[in-house]
Amino acid sequence: MRFRDRREAGRRLAARLVEYADRPDVIVLALMCGGVPVAYEIAEAIGAPLDVFLVRRLAAPGSEDLAMGAIATGGVSVLNENIVRYMDISNETLEEVTCHERRELERRERLYRGGRPALDLFGRTIILVDAGLTVSSTMRAACVAMRAHRPAHVIVAAPVAARATCELFNEVVDGIVCARKTAPDPYHVVTLWYDDFFQTSDEEARKLLEQSKRRGSGA
Repeated sequence: MRFRDRREAGRRLAARLVEYADRPDVIVLALMCGGVPVAYEIAEAIGAPLDVFLVRRLAAPGSEDLAMGAIATGGVSVLNENIVRYMDISNETLEEVTCHERRELERRERLYRGGRPALDLFGRTIILVDAGLTVSSTMRAACVAMRAHRPAHVIVAAPVAARATCELFNEVVDGIVCARKTAPDPYHVVTLWYDDFFQTSDEEARKLLEQSKRRGSGA
């Protein structure tokens, strides 16, 4: 079972989320730009508002693949204290990297929302969506950061994920919903299950968010 593209994957995934349909407490959040087409189809199918939850990795200087933390929508910061200590990262360096990533996060939020405020997540059931889950995914950082907003429940949803990866999320979320769980390779699982996995443009993401907003206003 392969997915033609992100939007078809979202429609298939939505069929597994029918228990959340037409519930006033549910919000669908797309993780980053690539999750928007998937999340859009879910929000349309279950009649829930759609927004983005942006996360920016704080890459360790000189080791771009190593994250010393992350920042997320709403001013939330999560640090990996073990990495910071191990690499002896100074407060000045940490502040410099954080400020740079914060500017980029704020730029993308302005672009995607068009000046609209973020949705209030307090006490809500959040369905946090991405196009796929891997070991190196920023989804885990997003789940940890999400708790600062004090939602009632956090559900992670993705069209495809490695079984081993799903187990890693059990301690930080209330549920995981996947259209397909695979094994054993958690690193390349996402692209293998899509015919079209071209990068989602900022413009495409912005248009889908605006369409969803208009649908919600009309309802």
